[in-house]
Amino acid sequence: MFDKSRQQQGAADMASKAKQGKQWSLKDFEIGKPLGRGKFGSVYLAREKESKYIVAIKVLQKSQLLKAGVEHQLRREIEIQSHLRNRHILRMYGYFYDAKRIYLILEYSPGGELFKRLTQKGRFSERTSARYITDLAMALDYCHSKHVIHRDIKPENLLLGAYSEIKIADFGWSVHAPTSRRNTLCGTLDYLPPEMVEGRDHDEKVDVWSLGILLYEFLYGFPPFEAEGHSATYRRISRVDLRFPSKPTVSHEAKDLIRRLLVKDPSKRMALQDIPSHPWVVANTKKV
Repeated sequence: MFDKSRQQQGAADMASKAKQGKQWSLKDFEIGKPLGRGKFGSVYLAREKESKYIVAIKVLQKSQLLKAGVEHQLRREIEIQSHLRNRHILRMYGYFYDAKRIYLILEYSPGGELFKRLTQKGRFSERTSARYITDLAMALDYCHSKHVIHRDIKPENLLLGAYSEIKIADFGWSVHAPTSRRNTLCGTLDYLPPEMVEGRDHDEKVDVWSLGILLYEFLYGFPPFEAEGHSATYRRISRVDLRFPSKPTVSHEAKDLIRRLLVKDPSKRMALQDIPSHPWVVANTKKV
């Protein structure tokens, strides 16, 4: 069902229609198999009838969104994601709704969820981890240039495209923050930075911290500050109680990059633009 050249042409057609402000409806799509379930609905494989372009349609139940009080969050997610254009950010082509549901038209990522891939493998090689982290660093740097802070980077929010390229998929906790300082506690416990745990203001450097947690989890198979219960995890994060187990074996250079990302003082965390030139990344992303 997935033809790469046809998809490329279809993507151009969809982008053109989105730019022209096309009013979509369910009649424009053939709905296929379910791809997954979320908190507020399900995601389905679909094909736009005119272009034959394969997309993913996220179907959200209005009643569940209202019950959880997250309508404003969804509006923000749509506003942010529909305006971002980067190879490593899942494209949102538009949305439509009826009396009971809201439908988001998303780029289809045939590689599926990164979380599933990581669970199956247990952990990733240093070469694979370096490629993913570099691509994410550049995508997040792009977001920050648009004054967008993601705030919830984790394996569950990442997908793999047709060429196994990584894509940031979920912008539910993201915020458009030209003022740059925020104080909302959000995201996932294991990935929260010290400034959030301690109730201090935060800025785009929270995404740099998340990359450090992600890299650790890629290489070891679990996040670095896991502990029994929330309070113990909070304490380990606050102290930056970073430990590297002897098994599996991870290079000193990889650990060095993790240490440069997981710094308590946000202003001293490594700049996203500097990640591709870190010696470990350079050594592991060379063309063989």
